[in-house]
Amino acid sequence: MSEVGAWTETIAACITAPGRGAVAIVRLSGSRSVEIAHVVAPFLPADLQFRHAYFGDFVTGDDGLCLVFAEGASFTGELVVELNCHGSPISVNRLLEACYTAGARPAERGEFSLRAFLNGEIDLAEAEGIRETVDANTDRQFDRANQLRAGLLAAEIAPILEDVRHGLTTVEALTDFSEELGDFSLEKKTEKIRSALARVDHFLSTEALSRRIKQGLLVVLAGRPNAGKSSLLNALLKADRAIVTPVAGTTRDTIEEQIAIDGIPVRLVDTAGLRESVDEVEQEGIKRSEQYISDADLVLYLFDGAAGWSTEDDRIFDELAVKAQILSTKADLEKGDRGLPVSVKSGDGLDQVIEIIRSHVEDSEIEPVTLVDRHYTVMREIRDLVQESIETIENESVPDDLAAVTLRGALRKLGELTGESAPADVLEQIFSQFCIGK
Repeated sequence: MSEVGAWTETIAACITAPGRGAVAIVRLSGSRSVEIAHVVAPFLPADLQFRHAYFGDFVTGDDGLCLVFAEGASFTGELVVELNCHGSPISVNRLLEACYTAGARPAERGEFSLRAFLNGEIDLAEAEGIRETVDANTDRQFDRANQLRAGLLAAEIAPILEDVRHGLTTVEALTDFSEELGDFSLEKKTEKIRSALARVDHFLSTEALSRRIKQGLLVVLAGRPNAGKSSLLNALLKADRAIVTPVAGTTRDTIEEQIAIDGIPVRLVDTAGLRESVDEVEQEGIKRSEQYISDADLVLYLFDGAAGWSTEDDRIFDELAVKAQILSTKADLEKGDRGLPVSVKSGDGLDQVIEIIRSHVEDSEIEPVTLVDRHYTVMREIRDLVQESIETIENESVPDDLAAVTLRGALRKLGELTGESAPADVLEQIFSQFCIGK
């Protein structure tokens, strides 16, 4: 990423998705945006109205719309021009090259959002919310990301900031004016700090659900060859994704697909049939299957209900290092002597399989504030600092003013969440994860 001094340059990038489309948008941001726009869009009048759409021919041979946003009234906070052209790659590339020739430089990853942050248009968590919104694959991810983008994190940590500041003020006042203030009870000294600790714990209690919403639930279909794993995968996906044949061992590698349940992504993995094999390819497939089973949040162990539970099923099931739900397949032919009867052919039991998966989707009445791992990492550091300050105050052999050191550290860490005190390397790492155009 460029040095901060480069932010004064005018940058350009396509802000719509790459590939073919009806319309694409090229954004210019910086002090020379209007000057460059007049070169590539000669139909623009000398005196431009902000947020007014102009139509005409670009120098590239294409035509389209041009909108101008005033400094302080744009996404980046800078003078911005957005050029709307037809969405063919050649049209976009020609328009970008014309902008570069006229004096713009290509925008780097996340540079528009970084400029918005540096110009005070958004805080750091809101910038991360933009990235999460772009990456969202489910309704629940999208809703969480939009709330983060709207400033939910800053609102959530405001009471924590207030409590920590109040606690710091109390500690400093008791240190500087102990004679005037007299003795304070231990409860009074730590009242606001304990309140901050409780709020931090409340925030951290949503981490598991946040990770589940973001990363999804890993559900592995396991069992002996020809147990019906591929058929069940196809039925749950409502698509012919896996090859199904009467030949045992058809699936020799893992097949992973995704569905969504209650707004949480569920990764469904069809695995190679578990059995003793001398075939090197099949052995590798079985090894991969075992790794997926080890990592799974839920294992659905399938056995052929028509053939019945076997001693081999006993051996394999006992060796599974995870808790598994048994499904008796081919229930339209014969119901097995254990597990949930399922028939892909008749559809019996499929709704119950979905309910089993749903029951493993960790949920709570408290929706997480964020889906960003960094926020939880920093919040755990804040918790340690706040807890340490309480222990310092409670320790009569240690001066209370040492608690001020850890409380100031907690305040700095809270500032890292919104970017007020985030180190340069943190900013670099966050914005480098953005796509070009954001």
